[in-house]
Amino acid sequence: MILLDTSVLSLALRRRGRPEGESRRPAAALVTMVMEDWQLAIPGIVVQELLSGVRTPAEVERLEEALAGFPVVLADHDDHLRAARIANQCRAAGITASTIDCLIAALALRREAELFTTDGDFADIAACCELRLFVPAPPPLRAVLSDEELRRRGSSHLRPN
Repeated sequence: MILLDTSVLSLALRRRGRPEGESRRPAAALVTMVMEDWQLAIPGIVVQELLSGVRTPAEVERLEEALAGFPVVLADHDDHLRAARIANQCRAAGITASTIDCLIAALALRREAELFTTDGDFADIAACCELRLFVPAPPPLRAVLSDEELRRRGSSHLRPN
């Protein structure tokens, strides 16, 4: 299972100012993962974070519909205990980790899931515990470069015949 963090979902669900360049990769990877029916889930606290940032009831409704197809992973007492242990481990290592990030990490750990995020704070948290971060494979060069750019680079062998 792969748990989706707020950062990745925000990029993928953004209506205005579509992501460009490197920030487009996680959004594109998520779309592919959904289309290929990967086992994805969203921590309940991530649902709350996403819905807390909207301005209008119409936006709330649109987001609720977009998130409806994902299973939601809710925290229980053991998850909160583990989150506190993660926070303490981070603090002992000189890393400041938010309570919410520690809870998301705890949810992933207990469910033996990877976390798909673009938030660099989770790399710090992962250094203090067994958290596994999902890193999507880079897109094929053909998907990134135009035909003109491929010709300029002398990579015409990458174009289909």
